[in-house]
Amino acid sequence: MPLSNVKPEQYTKLLQQKVADKLALFDKFELPSIEVFSSAPIAYRMRAEFRLWHQGEDLYYAMFKPDQPKTPCRIDSFPIGCISIQKLMPALLEGLQVNPLLRKRLFQVEFLSSQTEQTLVTLIYHRQLTDDWFDEAKKLATDLNVQLIGRSRKQKLIIDNDYIDESLTIGTKQYHYRQYEQAFTQPNAGVNEKMIGWAKALNEGPSTDLIELYCGNGNFTIPLAENFKKILATEISKTSVKAAEFNLKRNGINNIDIVRMSAEDASKAIQGEREFRRLRNIAIDAFNFSTIFVDPPRAGLDELSERLVSQFDNIIYISCNPLSLNKNLEQICKTHRIEKFAFFDQFPYTDHMESGVYLKRG
Repeated sequence: MPLSNVKPEQYTKLLQQKVADKLALFDKFELPSIEVFSSAPIAYRMRAEFRLWHQGEDLYYAMFKPDQPKTPCRIDSFPIGCISIQKLMPALLEGLQVNPLLRKRLFQVEFLSSQTEQTLVTLIYHRQLTDDWFDEAKKLATDLNVQLIGRSRKQKLIIDNDYIDESLTIGTKQYHYRQYEQAFTQPNAGVNEKMIGWAKALNEGPSTDLIELYCGNGNFTIPLAENFKKILATEISKTSVKAAEFNLKRNGINNIDIVRMSAEDASKAIQGEREFRRLRNIAIDAFNFSTIFVDPPRAGLDELSERLVSQFDNIIYISCNPLSLNKNLEQICKTHRIEKFAFFDQFPYTDHMESGVYLKRG
């Protein structure tokens, strides 16, 4: 996204237009009143990555326009970044600028921050990193009070930790999450809290069980735990499962089973088409599932997962792509009706929009 698109004074108007554009995609469906959840107009992004551009003795952050992929656009300020990232960017650049060992063949920097003001920085190089690099990088990490990782081809050097800890407030309750480097996390913490709050308000009281596909690090799973007797959650990413298991313990949750498997395999297992060793200690028949929660990647649900979700009385669908959501709803709405529909502006000033749909059978 070109930073020239960032116009905080026009944010409300731009959001209204984006909502109208996305809503037009769903004209074929009978929708209830739409809920729209806005973002802070600036300082909302908890993740960012930049190229590091070397020009003589000068060193600066750069991004590229899609139509000019070889022409760097210098980035001297980043107003959409959270305050921690905005403060860190010039300090990090200054530390790299005066250290030839750290800046040598450095070509990319990635930031991951949290509302707890912890930040992890990844420096990516076109060369192998040495013990001397590690020593200098540790000094820099200490000076900046950050976690720091160095990466190059087939190499990852960790200064202290490769994660940070995040806290999200949903209603009056606070939840705690470990977030690992290069694992998926929601980029807009404020809107993420609104998304979780919206999903949590759909169910009241633990009378039945929930199954969740694509659970990630337990972002939605953990707050939803008190709404259901038991939850079976699946996720394919090994790192995300590791984080989710830690987060369950950190939040004192004991009614969730996390299984590392793909959504496709989970669909086969739940429908009794195939047995899996990873489920040998979980009695699926003992669950009383009433609701399924899905938060798929941009491609949306595959045909097998579409058939699976249609078997449940209640469906909570969080989507990062209105086009794939539209396609999935064409099938799901043959058996279910849309009860609630929401837009979440995770990515202000862009064409991207997150959606939430709650469907009930009948």
